[in-house]
Amino acid sequence: MKKRIGLLYGGKSAEHEVSLITATAVTKAIDYKKYDVIPIYITLDGEWCRGPQLTKPAESVEELKFTKKESKPNYILEFILDENQNQAKFDVIFPLLHGTYGEDGTVQGLLELLNLPYVGNGVLSSACGMDKVIMKQLFSVAGLNQVPFVYFIRYEWDRNKEALLSKCENELAYPMFVKPANLGSSVGINKASNREELEKAINIAFKYDRKIIVEQGMEAREIEMAVLGNNEPKVSVPGEIKPTTEFYDYESKYKDNSTQLIIPAEISPEVEEKMKDMAIRAFKILDCAGLVRADFFVRGDEVLINEVNTMPGFTPFSMYPLLWQNSGLSYSELIDRLIELAIERHEEKQQLQFNRE
Repeated sequence: MKKRIGLLYGGKSAEHEVSLITATAVTKAIDYKKYDVIPIYITLDGEWCRGPQLTKPAESVEELKFTKKESKPNYILEFILDENQNQAKFDVIFPLLHGTYGEDGTVQGLLELLNLPYVGNGVLSSACGMDKVIMKQLFSVAGLNQVPFVYFIRYEWDRNKEALLSKCENELAYPMFVKPANLGSSVGINKASNREELEKAINIAFKYDRKIIVEQGMEAREIEMAVLGNNEPKVSVPGEIKPTTEFYDYESKYKDNSTQLIIPAEISPEVEEKMKDMAIRAFKILDCAGLVRADFFVRGDEVLINEVNTMPGFTPFSMYPLLWQNSGLSYSELIDRLIELAIERHEEKQQLQFNRE
């Protein structure tokens, strides 16, 4: 019996277009003999629109953009109900949402309230994985080696700009990387090699979030690992990123295809074991489920964890599916496994008993 899968994509974040690229790629990889695929598009304005069942891959990103014609539709209700206003049965929701309002635990909370199985991480792990500051603080609790960092909110920056610039310079050394705390896909990230560039980078980052993080730059190799599973997560082979730009920015990830991905990465067995151990520890400290991509800096035998991504991209040239492909799991098989893991985790939750007084 075919399973009914809801592909949930788009969203209100700055990564809306990335989500559409990912959704298009998934429609080209999913097995239509196994699944009935229903597209659920969230517009940039936050409107939920459910399209007709897909019977073949989307030809383009534009094909996955659509709206409803009703004057005042209740988009969440429309998502839950079928065209005859009956409860619509979804076996699994597959969120392909990147950034805020999708990867940060908000939509996961909605799906929990609806008691629907969904692919990927839950509310807590999504929220903690999205906020780079909280994530790094939890990594510290787990004893994971990482680069030094400073963080602050816009309110503090508006009132104590010079003091915060001095704090960055006292605790870190140039070059520094400035990032919005709650965003991904390298949106809003800039490198600073002096105070003027640092101030400019901070102002840019604050366009995307009320909290930013400033990290110590370092000369190191960028190597990633993919994690897959629930209670017994497995780790892929490592892959190295060699961007042609100064760092792995948005253009390198999604548009120009110029970045070199070396899979498997040429590292020693000792370094690979360190990375596997750290990837699993990071997965567990954030209470992750389904999928995670763990990103590392490697300098000689030294391994530092940079961050984890709880909803890595699924584009044809994204690292996460490529890592599993090189570990013996095809794109289509990876989608199957993620759907299985979503159902497994949902069934485990249904066994919980709640005391009512």
